[in-house]
Amino acid sequence: MSTPSVRIGYVEREAAVRELGEHYTAGRLDAAEYEERTSAAYAARTADDLGPLFADLPREQPTVAIPQQATAAFPTTAVPVAYDPEAPYGRDPVSGRPYSDRLKVIAALLQLFLPFGTGRFYTGHTGLAIAQLLLVFLGVGVIWSFIDGIVLLAGDPTDPQGRPLRP
Repeated sequence: MSTPSVRIGYVEREAAVRELGEHYTAGRLDAAEYEERTSAAYAARTADDLGPLFADLPREQPTVAIPQQATAAFPTTAVPVAYDPEAPYGRDPVSGRPYSDRLKVIAALLQLFLPFGTGRFYTGHTGLAIAQLLLVFLGVGVIWSFIDGIVLLAGDPTDPQGRPLRP
């Protein structure tokens, strides 16, 4: 029983053509032979089909090997990112908690430029926002909202569910 031939792919065919090109450059093949053998190399389906192309040529390698640059074309460091239904907006890289659907910068800017609890309404902290809104009429709410906007921008704010606001 003989073993079946191993099928080859594009990489092996290209390596064979490259090796034939080296023989052509060295003067072992003329232009017509080179063209005939490269056509046969591109038409080869198995490793046994490539063998006769090199039967009368000196070879350093008995078989066509996959070149190193062919494996570098597909980086192994890339990790596919899967969709996480529990964290549709991603996860905080430090804590691993899922991000909120609200943005930290928007909450802080609303709090700074509309200083009557608008940023806290946006984040979902309704009770805190109503307290700031009521204290605006006494003058204290504006200062509190402004300081709260700076804290939102510089700190690690969360939504009512405890999820960190997106950066």
